[in-house]
Amino acid sequence: MTAVAVIGHVEWVTHALGPLPRHGEIAVLSDPFDEPAGGGAVSAAQAAKLGARCRFYTALGDDDPARRSGEALAALGIDVLAARRGEPQRRALSVVGRGYDRTILVIGPPQWPRRDDPLPWGDLAHMDAVYFTGDDPATLRAARAARHVVVSARRLHVLARSGVRADVLVASAADPGEAVSLHELPVRPRALVVTEGARGGRYLVDGEPERRYPPAPVPGTPVDSYGSGDSFAAGLTVGLGRGLTLAEAIALGARCGAACLTGRGGLAAQLRERP
Repeated sequence: MTAVAVIGHVEWVTHALGPLPRHGEIAVLSDPFDEPAGGGAVSAAQAAKLGARCRFYTALGDDDPARRSGEALAALGIDVLAARRGEPQRRALSVVGRGYDRTILVIGPPQWPRRDDPLPWGDLAHMDAVYFTGDDPATLRAARAARHVVVSARRLHVLARSGVRADVLVASAADPGEAVSLHELPVRPRALVVTEGARGGRYLVDGEPERRYPPAPVPGTPVDSYGSGDSFAAGLTVGLGRGLTLAEAIALGARCGAACLTGRGGLAAQLRERP
């Protein structure tokens, strides 16, 4: 069984439907539901649903949403390794209006694991692949002991501070917060993958010409984009851990991202597949 780790965060997310208000207005939302999500939780869940043995290095608060988050993720087959924080769990609100693009409002400070947390960091050396969306450069250096390391471009500043050479840096062309200038990194990743939604995307292996990859068919009607990018990154990470080529791992990631679009929230419609 492929062994994968995820280093990242959890948010207790309320998903709802409706318009976002303009300044000074009140908007009424409908059909709310809660789930543990955020980049770390969604990617760990997708890895587990692909049949990987997934260890999730994270941090949880001290309230009921924190407890429910840990229990719900463990019920998916994830080995949740959580440092404890004496504060409420970070919350978020994700709203889908017209179409299926989500808008997210986050409440509270981020909660990431740190290298000085009493977690089994040495076990990362036994992982086939690690997906990193954390905030502590020392935890990324610990992850580098794994066979493959995939890093979210949201954590570009952490990658730069760590001195680590990532195997793959994953970015989104639609997110200004994931803009990447490779020449600004002290250590370039071996490959950069840039998702472009329904157009597929592109990837650049260091020293080779840029290539494009096609989109995966969406297996249903798109209803919510929440978690699609994190599911893509998880599928790519699991694919590398299985020993797939980069192109093959990207194709698996694209299928994961496309499947996630067809359900509300980050977990409901993720791709379930055994190798």
